[in-house]
Amino acid sequence: MSPLVQRPRAAAASDQHWSMLVFESLSAGAIAIGLGMLCVLIAVGVYVVLIWPLTFLDFASVGKEEFDVWAQIVLWSVFIGGSLAGFWCFSGAAFKKKPKRAVLYPPRKRR
Repeated sequence: MSPLVQRPRAAAASDQHWSMLVFESLSAGAIAIGLGMLCVLIAVGVYVVLIWPLTFLDFASVGKEEFDVWAQIVLWSVFIGGSLAGFWCFSGAAFKKKPKRAVLYPPRKRR
């Protein structure tokens, strides 16, 4: 076809299918869980290297059952919060209201 032939334009380049937006949002929630687990791993590593050799405090008497409900609440909260933050960013809502830039120099008048 000739490049001069009129073709219909797409509705908007930024429009996404809803399934892609959900996938991106849930992926952001999974990344938030991964980053949280990385932080816990670093904290445990620092504890094992610095505190445990000096004090031999290993928390052997603390059971998982005491903190199971709270751990589930924290994990689901981090996942949902990360998913909502991902939806906010990937949907474009985070970038819609941009403040106007201040003009540093007034425009010059042409002579």
